[in-house]
Amino acid sequence: MTFRLTMLGSASALPVVGEYPTACVINSHEQFFLIDAGEGVQKQLIRYNIPLHKLNRILITHLHGDHVFGLFGLVSTMGLIKREQPLHIYAPAALEELMSSMGIFFDLLPYKIEHHPIESARAETIFENKTLTITTIPLKHSVPACGFLFKEKTPALNVSKAAIANHSLSLHEICAAKRGEDIVRADHTLPNSMLTYRPYSPRSIAYCTDTAYSDTIVEAVRDVDLLFHEATFACPDSTRAAMTDHSTATDAAMTALKANVGRLVIGHFSSRYKGDNTPLLEEARKIFPQTYCAAQGEVFDVKLKH
Repeated sequence: MTFRLTMLGSASALPVVGEYPTACVINSHEQFFLIDAGEGVQKQLIRYNIPLHKLNRILITHLHGDHVFGLFGLVSTMGLIKREQPLHIYAPAALEELMSSMGIFFDLLPYKIEHHPIESARAETIFENKTLTITTIPLKHSVPACGFLFKEKTPALNVSKAAIANHSLSLHEICAAKRGEDIVRADHTLPNSMLTYRPYSPRSIAYCTDTAYSDTIVEAVRDVDLLFHEATFACPDSTRAAMTDHSTATDAAMTALKANVGRLVIGHFSSRYKGDNTPLLEEARKIFPQTYCAAQGEVFDVKLKH
């Protein structure tokens, strides 16, 4: 069962030749979620074989241009390929107002856009189905912004084949065991724990950009398997980071270390580094060795945990 983050870009606001703004796709059990949509995002989706017809939900962290300017072209392209199913966009409320003001581009779309305004001041669950929940993470930035926490739901119990054979479990008893019940017979009871097992432990991915360091984020992402955290600046540029409500690579690494995450991916790199992000990676790894750079096209799989 797929649980994967694919980076579409790793740049920040100022353009860098050969780089794209920071955005990613999360594939959870073949459900595709786009996070942020900077300029050129539709080209990156095509380049990395993300099926546009399966992309039904777009999540926007905040309304700075490098996170939304590509949305309008993507929405238009989806119309050109005759999309019919609704497109759900989760974003600050002002985005719906902006798109409504551009009606000439969207009035004739062959599909419906469903807007879901999100509140950045507090955590809230914005999506839930049988396998997944998505919760917002309040961030600390110059405009209202939130990250997103993707968590698999605990899977249903399975009944082991050995238990079925050894105890001659009936269909009725198998169903009861899957519900978590003990099997009560005339002369003895079979404890549920002896019959069942969880097929895997739930996995989690958190995505946090744009933001300064925040203890709130540390608590929100505690113990996640994979954390994406912006690292716009290296530590020598920490004054600039503080002025713009961004993080250094050290900030990102400290967040990962304090939160006891499995792996850290850093991105949203400033153009001042001209595409050479090695110093930021080295800086973060001194604090949190399991750190990786969010190079465009990089895929980070979260493997099943039994």
